[in-house]
Formats: sequence, C-alpha cells, structure tokens
Amino acid sequence: MTTDEIELKALMLASLDGDAASHRVLLERLSRRLRAYFKGKLAGIGRGASEAEDLVQDALLAIHLKRHTYKPAELLTPWVYAIARYKLIDFLRRTRTSRADVPIDEADNVMAHDDNVDAESTYDLKRLMQQLPKNMRCSIEAVKLDGWSVAEAADRCGLSESGVKVNIHRGLKALAALIAKEHTA
Repeated sequence: MTTDEIELKALMLASLDGDAASHRVLLERLSRRLRAYFKGKLAGIGRGASEAEDLVQDALLAIHLKRHTYKPAELLTPWVYAIARYKLIDFLRRTRTSRADVPIDEADNVMAHDDNVDAESTYDLKRLMQQLPKNMRCSIEAVKLDGWSVAEAADRCGLSESGVKVNIHRGLKALAALIAKEHTA
C-alpha cells in the first residue's frame, strides 16, 4: 500500500466519522488526482479541460453521496477510480463519443495502459462476487481465479465435483446478469 493510499484512506475514515476538515482535505486531494485522470482520458479524444472539470465535480459529488458504501477493509483509490470510470463512461454515452471519433494518430494515446484499470477491475470483481451465494463464490474463486482443479475446489469448498461445476456455470451466468444490470442502470 502506498503512502498516498494510506493518507487518503485515513482521511476517508476520519470523514466517515464526521470530521468535516478531513472530508474537505480528502475532496481537495482527490480532485487533483481526478482532474489529471479525466484530462488525460479526454485529451486523447479531443475534449477540453472544461469537460474534465465537469467530470471532476460529478465524480466528487458521487464520492460524497456514496461515501457510506465505502468498505474500510478495502483500498480507497480503486473505489474512487471505479466511480470516476463510471462517470467517464456516462459522459461518453451522453455525448455519443466513441473510439471511432478519435483521429488515427491519437488512437495510441486513448488506448494507452491505465495504471488504475487493474485496481478498478479487482474492486469491481470483489464487489460483484460478494453478491453471489457462498458456494458459487467459493467454486468460482477456486477454479477460475486461483487456478485450482475441480477436484481441489470440491475439497476446498466442501462440495462434490459436479456441484463445483454447476456452481461455476450458474455463478458465471449470475455475474453476467449482474454486469448487464449495472450497465443498464
């Protein structure tokens, strides 16, 4: 965990405990990070700083309104960047922007690796997996995420091998439905 993550998380926890000064500092520090994130993403598609600033404000408002959903046991920055990513996706949908609108010489900048994507994806996966029943979650984690065999997963989860297979099949369908539901919401 980085020093910045530790400091931001401490500010968030103090904010959740009602410390208004910590909340103000947290939002100020997050606004700098979000501004850089949105400017970088929007610059690649020919969008301006004013649109990035609007997205910063949208993301900060969402963070403020949804702060009660933050789980203190989790890292803060993946939670923040997940919110930011959803705000960016909503903006792109509203403005009907797509990668097809990007000039070919700018395509590499838009498609460049985002250091936050892995953390955001991990956060999203954990959040979605928590919505599955215990046996489904155990089966998917063991086989699909940890790379165990079905037999090993059966021992780990206390299920039969066919039970593990059924749980994986049904669990993946349930995850797909949860993802589809989020994208339509």
